[in-house]
Amino acid sequence: MANLSFPSPYLLILTLLLLFFLIYISPLNHNRLTLHPSPPTNHEIPTQFPPAPSPVDANSPTSTAAANSVSNHVKRKNKTERIEEELARARAAIHKAIRTKNYTSDREETYIPTGCMYRNSYAFHQSHIEMVKSFKVWAYSEGERPLVHSGPMSYIYSIEGQFIDEMESEKSHFMARHPNEAHAFFLPISITKVVDFFYRADPFHFPMLPIFTDYVNVVAKKYPYWNRSHGADHFMVSCHDWAPEVIKEKQEYFKHFIRVLCNANTSEGFIPTRDVSLPEFNLKGYPEYSLGPQRIGLPPSKRTILAFFSGAAHGDIRKRLFEYWKDKDSEVQVYEGVPKRKNYHKIMSQTKFCLCPSGSEVASPRVVEAMYQNCVPVIISDYYTLPFSEVLDWSKFAVFIPPKQIPEIKTILKGISQKRYLTLQKRVTQVARHFVLNRPAKPFDVYHMVLHSVWLRRLNIQLPLNIF
Repeated sequence: MANLSFPSPYLLILTLLLLFFLIYISPLNHNRLTLHPSPPTNHEIPTQFPPAPSPVDANSPTSTAAANSVSNHVKRKNKTERIEEELARARAAIHKAIRTKNYTSDREETYIPTGCMYRNSYAFHQSHIEMVKSFKVWAYSEGERPLVHSGPMSYIYSIEGQFIDEMESEKSHFMARHPNEAHAFFLPISITKVVDFFYRADPFHFPMLPIFTDYVNVVAKKYPYWNRSHGADHFMVSCHDWAPEVIKEKQEYFKHFIRVLCNANTSEGFIPTRDVSLPEFNLKGYPEYSLGPQRIGLPPSKRTILAFFSGAAHGDIRKRLFEYWKDKDSEVQVYEGVPKRKNYHKIMSQTKFCLCPSGSEVASPRVVEAMYQNCVPVIISDYYTLPFSEVLDWSKFAVFIPPKQIPEIKTILKGISQKRYLTLQKRVTQVARHFVLNRPAKPFDVYHMVLHSVWLRRLNIQLPLNIF
């Protein structure tokens, strides 16, 4: 009888170790939860559109086989992988549009953005198409009114409440049916309502920061999404001057979080590649509710006023403007407050260049008001990141005057030729649609543009794929 030979103990140990290793790397184990996932990959897109995957010929046998393989495998992918695959397809479509200088859509487009006002019109148009087709946002349901799920619908901070209301409306095309299908997550807390409620009650013990942080902690503990991305796919929207302060005490915790702010001041921590600049509106309240001023829009030939500004003396820039120009020149008309028996928006419609100086904070509703009246905006500000700058080239339809050159306003504006002015004014009429507030929202309006800015930042990150 032959002698049986047993493997040595060392060989058995080696075999077991190999078996454990194979189990560890097996695709069946890819749904394991990582307690401390790595931060999301950052591709730095808002200043340029997302990096595309290597181009593949869609008609090649290799590509067809790969597509079939992906189709057969898709059911086995976890939720995060499916979300990231959708975003990868969007990136590829955007870069194809840049490469071919054309867009691809499965429906007839009612508006095609063209012209040098856009940094890349092909990229922007395709990106907007992909956003409308794919982008889904989950608005957290936690919290109660008036601090959450509502905001100011009129006056100076009205875009905050209008956005929250539209985002949570049943008519919103972008609302996700379930958080698992969402590409981004919206925190519907109103900083303006928090300030109004608590500051008036006790201005010396004002809990704005703890209230906001507590809200984030509630959703972070209840759901896995904040911890999955370190907040990089989460955003808030606020027009209040103090809104940037909500992350002040825990900057490391919020360093990936997207803040959509009117007060887009880079000297106070606004990061253009992460945060989003929100246009400021001043909507009429009771009893004349409106979504914007009357659009008079006189032709250039009937604009007899060179420059115009009317407002309060908030901040150093306006004080300097009043020092040099208040009630001193018939061509550069600067008033502290609206003159009696004068119609503010009518004067704007008669003006070539509408002065938009920063006040207490960098943003001003005059930028939007100038757009409504097809008046060339004159930006007088330091450190202001203008809305939608990742898409719009403001130098092509606006004039920039540094605050230190306020005494030279008339000379600078008089130095702009009539031909140049007509070009600027025509471009203003073309981009003005991006600053119009519609309810319900319409493609390319201000609501879509704000969401598009968030969409670009979401395209800019990639979540770890080894978690749920």
